[in-house]
Amino acid sequence: MSESPSPNKTSSFKDGIVDSLPIIIGYLPISFAFGLSAVKLGFTPLEAIFFSCVIYAGASQFVITALLSAGMSLWVSALTVLAMDIRHILYGPALRYRIKQKLSEKKTVIWAFGLTDEVFAAATTKLIKDQRSWSENWMVAIAMCSWLSWVLGTVAGTILGNGYLDSYPAVEAAMTFMLPALFLSFLLSSFKKQNSYCVTASLLGALIGITFFSIPIAILSGIMSGCLAALLQTKITQLNKVTSND
Repeated sequence: MSESPSPNKTSSFKDGIVDSLPIIIGYLPISFAFGLSAVKLGFTPLEAIFFSCVIYAGASQFVITALLSAGMSLWVSALTVLAMDIRHILYGPALRYRIKQKLSEKKTVIWAFGLTDEVFAAATTKLIKDQRSWSENWMVAIAMCSWLSWVLGTVAGTILGNGYLDSYPAVEAAMTFMLPALFLSFLLSSFKKQNSYCVTASLLGALIGITFFSIPIAILSGIMSGCLAALLQTKITQLNKVTSND
């Protein structure tokens, strides 16, 4: 049996900056759209920037600003966002499993805060596919550069959202539609055979929730329906494998 190759490159802070560039390119337009959307919904630029600095949760920021502007209570909005981002609990343990070195508490706090979907994907890809060796400076660079790009994009969106784009309605409309277009692309790409049941269950759950209850209930119902469908599908697959082996 051949042994797996040992890491062939030591990750540095500079490597982390380079590895964060694809994330930055993706974050800037979306965070710009968030800043623009938040100002249009009646939030002040400082409030929008505060959301990006503290919540830093991408789509959840769009949801919480929409809920709050619609008159939803802060607690309901916060719980809705919490349900949307509950998956982040798994990122830390999954990444920690691949780290053999002792961690620094101060640096861990920094990169753990910035452990978004994209940062987690970039880190695991580099560690597994590219056989990078772990370095906290490298991880801090990826997390912080990504966070800074999100905040800076939000700042730009709040500034230009205060009337600067009134002379360019097509640009403003395009930026406003950017997030729905992004989610639509995710939705279409998820309609694969192995995911179709989960996506269908999520859509049905959300549809029932928004028809009979409210938007927060629709979000929670969609999340729970998708998770239950995934668990049920996994269980059925395991039973089919056992039956076929017998």
